[in-house]
Amino acid sequence: MVRQRVIVRGRVQGVGFRYAVERAAVSRGVAGWVRNRPDGSVEAVFEGTPEAVESLVLLCEQGPRGAEVREIEATAEEPEGLSRFDVR
Repeated sequence: MVRQRVIVRGRVQGVGFRYAVERAAVSRGVAGWVRNRPDGSVEAVFEGTPEAVESLVLLCEQGPRGAEVREIEATAEEPEGLSRFDVR
């Protein structure tokens, strides 16, 4: 089990970014959350197998159709044992 915190900057709000991440996380069995931040970025936390979490980080680098990702910051953290995925 691994945990990554991701902050995505660019045109990432108002384009379905959070819901695309939620669908992908649920389909991969990854727990965590995703939210819009006041500065216009999107922040997400992923907990799951290394392969599943890495696939979500790669998804965030590309974003859904309509998004324009300029920068992504991913930080490894200690897993907390989250059990579901939420859109905040």
